[in-house]
Amino acid sequence: MKEKLYTIPLNDAVNAQDECPFCFIERKIEQDMLDFVLGSGSSYMESDVREQTDKAGFCRMHFKKMYDYGNTLGNAWILKTHMRETIFEMKKAMKAQSSTANAGLGVLFRKKAVSGSNPVSAWIKERESSCFICNQFNDHYSRYMDTFFELYRKDASFKEKIENSKGFCLPHFGDLCDAAQTRLKDKELESFYENFFQLMQQNMERLFEDDAWLIEKFDYRNRDADWKNSREALQNCMQKLKGGYPADPVYK
Repeated sequence: MKEKLYTIPLNDAVNAQDECPFCFIERKIEQDMLDFVLGSGSSYMESDVREQTDKAGFCRMHFKKMYDYGNTLGNAWILKTHMRETIFEMKKAMKAQSSTANAGLGVLFRKKAVSGSNPVSAWIKERESSCFICNQFNDHYSRYMDTFFELYRKDASFKEKIENSKGFCLPHFGDLCDAAQTRLKDKELESFYENFFQLMQQNMERLFEDDAWLIEKFDYRNRDADWKNSREALQNCMQKLKGGYPADPVYK
């Protein structure tokens, strides 16, 4: 199948021979968004961009990565309007909660609070589930799934690369299994599960052996033995189990 513009990122990810091509794509999008939000283009000075970041906010992980990125002025501008918007919304949530309590609905109010309907806690939970950078990846994720299965079904070389790859991290593999249900026909689905279950088992066991040998290398009797593939066992196992890149340096 001839490579097209929209297939390039996925092909690049597979060709990288990573522990998970979707982790590779996720990291690329994340770094691109950090550059967009805080980079030399000064997007943080654009009111329409800050309107989006004010509304979506950022998760704890991406706040940390934004801090590490190194643009103090950019972060300060983003936080200024984001904090202002947050204070405004917080006051509204507090007013809603106070109004409920003052209306003499104490017992009902407490029951709602226990069930998660407390206006303040509901507002905070809604904010905690939103992140400008995470949202950007999620907006593209479904399309990458579509592209993955299009290539898997129509491109023999892509399918061969996948079936001889290191597999996927467990979170992205779970997403693949869900997506396969609606993107493959019955016979294709049967073949998919047979091949991919074997692929995942082989690679999970590969990493188990790497980690086990890393432990054995701490035995003085194995001091001069070959490290084999165990030097990166920790980060590879962590990535395979939860996704991401534990050993990555800070992105600036």
